[in-house]
Amino acid sequence: MPSQTLPNYMTTEVAANNTARSCWVTIGSNVYNVTDFLDSHPGTRDQILAYGGKDVGAIMQDEISHTHSENAYAVLHDSLIGFVAAGPILETAVESDHPQNILPLPPNEAGAQELREHGAAEYIPTETALETIGMSSAEDRHNDTDAQEDHREHKFLDLERPLLPQVWNSGFSKDFYLKQVHRPRIYKNGGSPPLFGNFLEPLSKTAWWVIPVWWWPWVAYGSWLAYSGMPSGFQLVAYWLTGLFLWTLVEYGMHRGLFHVDKYLPDNRVGITTHFLLHGIHHYVPGDRYRLVMPPTLFVVLATPFYKLAHTVFYWDWYVAMAVFCGGIFGYTLYDCTHYFLHHKQLPSFYRQLKTYHNRHHWVDHENGFGVTSRFWDRVFGTELVITTRDKPIKSS
Repeated sequence: MPSQTLPNYMTTEVAANNTARSCWVTIGSNVYNVTDFLDSHPGTRDQILAYGGKDVGAIMQDEISHTHSENAYAVLHDSLIGFVAAGPILETAVESDHPQNILPLPPNEAGAQELREHGAAEYIPTETALETIGMSSAEDRHNDTDAQEDHREHKFLDLERPLLPQVWNSGFSKDFYLKQVHRPRIYKNGGSPPLFGNFLEPLSKTAWWVIPVWWWPWVAYGSWLAYSGMPSGFQLVAYWLTGLFLWTLVEYGMHRGLFHVDKYLPDNRVGITTHFLLHGIHHYVPGDRYRLVMPPTLFVVLATPFYKLAHTVFYWDWYVAMAVFCGGIFGYTLYDCTHYFLHHKQLPSFYRQLKTYHNRHHWVDHENGFGVTSRFWDRVFGTELVITTRDKPIKSS
């Protein structure tokens, strides 16, 4: 796309985009559309909406109010939609003998120098912004973006093409892959980015409601079978709750020891592709609504060893083992639904804290914060993320 097509906006137009339907923010003269990021923000959407249509440069650099990682700036880098000619730029252009050097933004070198001389240097589009639209400098504004170079240097994987073949054929080193896959992307074209690109594609997508609709009847049936061989309902509840509690440990163990086995990941295409399929794709595109919960076909495969484990540990009574297993499966369904809600729903106060906690795992520190439904095992094993006052909602003046 020719870079000169990136539009210039009026300040009133930017200010009007301050709602959950369309939320823009600015830094200097750069305009960013962060609407798709609202529900993925490590705090709450209200923290962003408080600055909708406004400049966020100062608040993003204010560590006392709110800490921002490099991933936050990466989101902005990918969300640039245009430029706004703020007051100092317009004033300089009006007084200039050569306003065409300044407007439309970005200015050429002569215009940039004139802006510096008039004290408007902070409003000159940054080099990062220019690189985003394929420009190494303002003088390149009439050159086409080198799409291949941009993709290779900035995009890691092409979200418009099937991801799995790209990972398999990429030749990425483990270090490069892990660095890139843990830098979240926001997929803006709706739906899910293609994974297989063939008849297997539908099997990789699951709506959240499929989990309770499919699994709860089986849990109820299994619980009824377990009850039929027990002397009392109290015993059933006791073993069922035992399974539910054990699931929380399994949840933590799988998340930390299987999905985040980054340190021990083999440095080859098999290891990297397996990691991407199991969990890497979720960290790469955390807002994907249809790859947040586990497809029933995959969970059957993973649940089979736990079924056998339950009957091995509680070997003395088949009915006890079944009760424990059913409690664990119910815990899994709560985990999957909670995981979806943390990413995509507005929740009560307690769950908003969990939402902040989990999103910090994605956007700030993926090496800690493995609990999704609770922080209990993170506290036990020393991997708890610390949520400070910086992460509480902030209000603009």
